[in-house]
Amino acid sequence: MGEKETIFGFPKYPTFRPDEPRFPQETFLGRYLHYLDVIDPRTLFVSHERLKEYVSLLNEWKKKKVTVTDRELWHAQKVKQAILHPDTGEKILPPFRMSGFVPFGWITVTGMLLPNPSWPTLLFWQWMNQSHNACVNYANRNASKSQDTSVYLKAYAAAKADHLPPTTRLIVQRFVPLPATSLASTLNVCDKSGNVLGISKVAAKKAVYETAMTRAFLPVPLLLAPPCIMPFLERTTFVKRSATRHLFVNAIVCTISFALSLPVALALFPQQSKIETSRIERDIQKKTADKFVWFNRGL
Repeated sequence: MGEKETIFGFPKYPTFRPDEPRFPQETFLGRYLHYLDVIDPRTLFVSHERLKEYVSLLNEWKKKKVTVTDRELWHAQKVKQAILHPDTGEKILPPFRMSGFVPFGWITVTGMLLPNPSWPTLLFWQWMNQSHNACVNYANRNASKSQDTSVYLKAYAAAKADHLPPTTRLIVQRFVPLPATSLASTLNVCDKSGNVLGISKVAAKKAVYETAMTRAFLPVPLLLAPPCIMPFLERTTFVKRSATRHLFVNAIVCTISFALSLPVALALFPQQSKIETSRIERDIQKKTADKFVWFNRGL
C-alpha cells in the first residue's frame, strides 16, 4: 500500500532510479517536493556508520545482489545525497549542508531582524549571515572542475564589501571582481548519458545566474512575513509582558518563515540544469548531437 501512495499527484515512491530525483524536475511542484527531501533536517542525525550502510545498500543494489523496496532505496539515496557532495563524494559539514541551512542559520536570520539594532549590531549580524552563506555556497558548489582557492576568497571579499562604508566599498569593488564574475569560471558539461563533454564558461555563467536568482528570492518571504505577523502577536499578553518572550516569539516566526521560503527558493531552478548545445563553446558542440547539454549548477 505504501508503495502506491501519491503526493500532489506524484507517486510517493516511484520505481527507483539511481542518482536521480524522486520527483519530476520539469515542474516547480516536483522540484519543491525534491527539495523538501534535500533540506530535511533529520538527515543531520544520521551517524557515519548508518551512512556507510546506506551507501553499501545502493552499491549492492546496482550489482543486483540485494532485493529491497523502492522506499528503502529512495531513503538511502536521500541520506547519501544530503551528506555527500555529488561531485567529490566527500562529506559536507553539517552547518553547511542544505539540510542544516535553517537549523544552523536561524540565529543569524533572527539577529538581522532584531528591532532597532545599533550599527555595530547590524554589521555583526550581516557579517555572520554573509559568512554562513559563503560557506554554504562553497560546500554545495559545482566541483566537477577544481577551482583555485583565491577565486573564492576574492568572491567572499567582494560580498563583504557590500557592508563597508561607501568610500571603502567603492575602493574594494574597483579592484575585486564581483562574486558572480569570479565564480563564473568553468564547469563540466555532460550529454544526456552523463558522459563529460568538456568544460564550459557559458554554462558556468548560467549556473551563477540561476543560483544568484535563488539567493535573491530567498530573503523576500523572510523580510515580509515577520513584520506582518509580529504586530498581531505583540498584542497578546504573553508577548507584551516580557522582552525575552518577545525575542523568543520573533525568533520562532523568523525561523518558520525561513524554513518555508527555503524549498520555494531552491525550486525556482533544477539543480541538474541544461543549456542549448548551440549556445556553448564550438569545441563542445562538435562532440555531441544532443540538443541540450547538462551540468550540476550547485545549490
